[in-house]
Amino acid sequence: MDWKLSAVHFIGQKNRPLQPQRLRSTIAIILLISTHFIFLGVLLPAASNAQWFWMGLSGIVGLGIGDFGLFAAYVTIGPRRTLLIQASSPIFASLGAYAVFGETISPLSTIGIAITLAGIAIVIFERRKTPEENLQARRRKTWGLLFGLVSAMGQGFGVVLSKIGMYEGVTTAMNPISAALIRMLFAGAFVWACILVAGKLPEAQKAVSNRDGMKYAAAGAVVGPFLGMTLSMVAIANAGAGVAQTLMSLSPVFVIPAIWIVYKERTSRRGIIGAIVAISGVAILFLA
Repeated sequence: MDWKLSAVHFIGQKNRPLQPQRLRSTIAIILLISTHFIFLGVLLPAASNAQWFWMGLSGIVGLGIGDFGLFAAYVTIGPRRTLLIQASSPIFASLGAYAVFGETISPLSTIGIAITLAGIAIVIFERRKTPEENLQARRRKTWGLLFGLVSAMGQGFGVVLSKIGMYEGVTTAMNPISAALIRMLFAGAFVWACILVAGKLPEAQKAVSNRDGMKYAAAGAVVGPFLGMTLSMVAIANAGAGVAQTLMSLSPVFVIPAIWIVYKERTSRRGIIGAIVAISGVAILFLA
């Protein structure tokens, strides 16, 4: 089986990378449109064509392609390795911001980013390898690493594109709800276009009838692409792209208390130390 057939086989296997995306994006769009109407009085943002273009492109790159790479990497190499690769997204955000805006990072901010990433890496490496991970084929790991890198690049460069769109032709940043809505509209359109091209529309229709699946998808849409992305737009508007993406890369740290509460799974001393290191790095970023 050559590499093309391997890729098609993986991507098509139960269409798993697209399953969470299609439900989350659809629910998030409904929530964002409703919120946009309640707070701003209109269903769609009153933005310029240039803003629609850049924000839409950031949605496709960061949420469409980036999230596909993220879910595909989860399926292929597991969350621990995926999150480790994901921790490199601030690097791509910083490189993109430097190339586009000439945005430099102060020495203190650089130290803060390095400490934060080190803390995240400690948290991710906290778990030991399982026998299943040791038995993974080298080709599957290679694909997983590539998908993880696509995710990190997509999310990092997506932040830069968002910042372009938020300030394109204006001196005051676009409303974060408007920015989040435009990104999600284009990301959702991209995901559903992929579903149609892949011929997976019947499976998508079946998923809607799954009450448990819809319940978890709705919860994920609220805390992720709805609240999380809206607040990320606030961060992007008020901080450097690299710094903002570093703060958004703290998810592995916040997973610790969630696992503790929901699954009663105690965190090792190493995991706690990693969380403390990461939070210390964030504190330095705020002081910079």
